[in-house]
Amino acid sequence: MSQLRTALAALLLLSACSGSPFEDPTDGGTDGGTDGGTDGGIDSDRELPPGTASPKPDKRIVRYEARGTASTDGDSGNGYVTKVSYNRDSDTFSVDGLPFDGDNAYTRGTKVGSLGKVAVYEGKPTLDGIEQIQHRALYGVSSDGQVEFAIVRTGGYVDYGFGGFIYQRNGSVTLPAEGTNTADYRGQARYKGKFDSLRDFKAKSGLEYGRADMTMDIDYDDFNDGNGVKGRIYNRKIYDINGKEITDEVVAALSAESDRKQDGLPEIRFRVQQGVMDDNGEIVGTVSSSYYNGSGAIEGFEQGNYYAIVSGKNAERVVGVVVVEGDDPRWSGVTTRETGGFILKRKKASTN
Repeated sequence: MSQLRTALAALLLLSACSGSPFEDPTDGGTDGGTDGGTDGGIDSDRELPPGTASPKPDKRIVRYEARGTASTDGDSGNGYVTKVSYNRDSDTFSVDGLPFDGDNAYTRGTKVGSLGKVAVYEGKPTLDGIEQIQHRALYGVSSDGQVEFAIVRTGGYVDYGFGGFIYQRNGSVTLPAEGTNTADYRGQARYKGKFDSLRDFKAKSGLEYGRADMTMDIDYDDFNDGNGVKGRIYNRKIYDINGKEITDEVVAALSAESDRKQDGLPEIRFRVQQGVMDDNGEIVGTVSSSYYNGSGAIEGFEQGNYYAIVSGKNAERVVGVVVVEGDDPRWSGVTTRETGGFILKRKKASTN
């Protein structure tokens, strides 16, 4: 598990010593984001997560998970994380709004301190002799500090429990003009990076980690009513709360359930659809994964959504979050939810 313990000091120095890197002081991040960027972007029927009320391509944008309401779906604890901060001096991560997570100060994980370049933090197990509820937080930031994400989930509830995610762009974006065709940047762009996640459960307590490779492709010339976007999350790995890889266990259970030997976890793929991206660089769409069963038919495995923001004067980075759910083949009646963050870097056309 040495790959899960990479130091993040150089990246975390880019964050402020105190205060909230995810809090937008201009609008408080309290708007539901339902205007879809109509003051400068594409008008569509998609629904942006709550956050920045009037997004612009030349402004900072903050988004966070919508508050859950349907307890029968296990999501009533969604969206309780809207303000977090990182303290460089103590290497602690502060999360406000969750019950029984210590004193809101999360320290670097003892068993798993990082997932590649993404830092892992954990709440205190006890406080003043009172047992606390298990929480883990992921924090990722780009090398230039222009994009960030945070994810907090808990393994202490039978349903998903209370948590949330935040992702943001700290600067502006200049999207390629239609018809751009230079040696380095053409009308279509590929972004590459890693996907790091927390996995929690409905009808079972506990937490797991996930890691994968990820690509996202954007066609800046078409559709005419919002750019085309596709992506894939592949080479997926799963680790238990202590950092032990358990991918083979999940794949073996899926093979037994599908009556067909599976070579690995199914890829998560973006659905290509109109109107997913606006002129502010915000993207919202749906994802799913599937596999072939013993009869050769396609079976759905997971489904969910992705949320992203493009950043930079050359649209060189994308930050975002993917949330997928599906029946866990290891246990009867258990649903697994995987919430992962990503920071992808644009590849030059000659290196795609």
